[in-house]
This record gives sequence, structure tokens and C-alpha cells, in this order.
Amino acid sequence: MPAVTRLRTGGGFASQAVMDRRLIHIEDLSRITSDSSTPTPLRDEGFVTYLACPLIAKGIVKGVLEIYHRSSLKINGERQELLEALAGQAAIAIDNASLFTQLQRSNEELMIAYDSTLEGWVRAIDLRDKESETHTRQVTELTLRIARMMGIHDEELIHLRRGALLHDVGKIGISDQILRKPGALSNDEWEIVKQHPVYAYQILYPITYLQPALNIPYCHHEKWDGSGYPRGLSGEDIPLSARIFAVVDVWSSLRIETPYRAAWTDERAIQYIKDQAGKHFDPQVVEVFLRAV
Repeated sequence: MPAVTRLRTGGGFASQAVMDRRLIHIEDLSRITSDSSTPTPLRDEGFVTYLACPLIAKGIVKGVLEIYHRSSLKINGERQELLEALAGQAAIAIDNASLFTQLQRSNEELMIAYDSTLEGWVRAIDLRDKESETHTRQVTELTLRIARMMGIHDEELIHLRRGALLHDVGKIGISDQILRKPGALSNDEWEIVKQHPVYAYQILYPITYLQPALNIPYCHHEKWDGSGYPRGLSGEDIPLSARIFAVVDVWSSLRIETPYRAAWTDERAIQYIKDQAGKHFDPQVVEVFLRAV
């Protein structure tokens, strides 16, 4: 039996089935005088009877079901109905598979567009907060690495990545006068800055596909001992993704020079992370972090 039959509109039995949208039944191929109408595989294999039934779904031809038989095969009404029913089911299956593939492709394109939008937000936030895009990407990558080491699954990692990228989105709600102040903040200014996780929640929660990514923007300033903000969560009440990011964020921040503090050395920053295990940070996360860095 031939593995492949080429379908060309305007020539051959399969094309005739497509053009006429009906079953083509050649009971005896030897009676076909035109060599051009008989595909070479049919002649070489010694087939006697040939049938071609168009696969039609929603009024569109999806292909042709071809049947080859080595002896004469008559088609009565019952057999024709069965063949056409099989062709109809095959056409529906092909159409559904095509729709599923198109849906997958559309979803992938949509997710790419979503992520491109997020990265645009991140660049805007970094520029406003005078941080480099490299910094945001580095803390995101390290957070993902630790999360994998702690057994977080791929589906959750997608949301974790988005949350890490958008961890400071709430700073959109902080004025430039405070956000870009060259010196130390006053107590009142600091209280305003501490609202940025709340602003992040207010910005992201109405966006359905970002709701699963809220844990880091909303909770990354909570502390293991309950002394953090904005809600004063403690221990395992703090989402794991936020506990992981909190360590990475502080580690990165300490090693960056600011207008009111010199950058810390890696050794000093690591010692601080160790000292804060069980206070600021989840001790288990700190243990994995130290292996990661």
C-alpha cells in the first residue's frame, strides 16, 4: 500500500473526490485507460478496486480518505453509508486537532505578548528607581534557581518569575521626591515607602492572569519573626515564594552602592544573611540560598 499519495487539485481520483465532494468508486482499475489518471503506486501494487471519500467538516474539505483493495469490491448503500460516516468522523477529528493546535499556538503567542509587556513594566520601574535591568534579571534568576532546588514545580515557577520581575511594581505609587531622595528617609517618608507592597496588590490583583504572581510583590517585605510589613505575617504564613525572594532581594541590595551606604562585600552580605536566619529569613531558605551562591 502506498505510504503517500500526492493530492493535486484538478487531476487524479482524490482530487476528483474533492472537486465533486462525493465518493469516487473505481471497481476495476484495469479498465481505466488513462495512465495519467491512475497513480503509479496503484498500478505497481496491483490494486483492483479504489475508493476516495472527501473528508468534510464544517463545509471545508480537510483531506481525502482513500481505500485500496486487491480484489473487486462492490459498494452497496449500506457500505457507502458506513464509509461516509467514517469519513465524517475522521474529518471532525482532523478539524478538532487543527483547532487545538491553533489554540495552543494562540495561547503561546498571547503568553509571549504578556511577558513582553511585563518586561516593559520592569524596565520602566527600574529606570524610575535608578536600578539596572540587569539587577532585576539577576535576582529573578537566583530566585528561580533556589525555588527549583526547593522542589517548586514548573507551573508555579512561571508565576514566581512574574512576581519576581514585578516585585517593586508598587513603587509606581511612591512620589519621585521620596523615591529619588539622595539621603536617608525620614520616619514619615519611610512609612509611605512601606506602602508599596499594598500598592502592588492594588495594581496587580485586578489583572486575572497576574493574581497567582502576587505573593512576591505583596509579601517580600514580611519577616520570619513577624516584624515585617505590610501585614506582619510570620513563619510559614508567609508564602514560600516570598520567603525565597526576601533572601535574594536583601542579598542583592546589600551589594549595591546607595547614596547613603557603600556596597557590602560578598562575605559581609553572606554573614548578614546567616545572622538573620530565624529572624528576618526562613532558616531553611537560607540554607538552600547558601548552597546556591
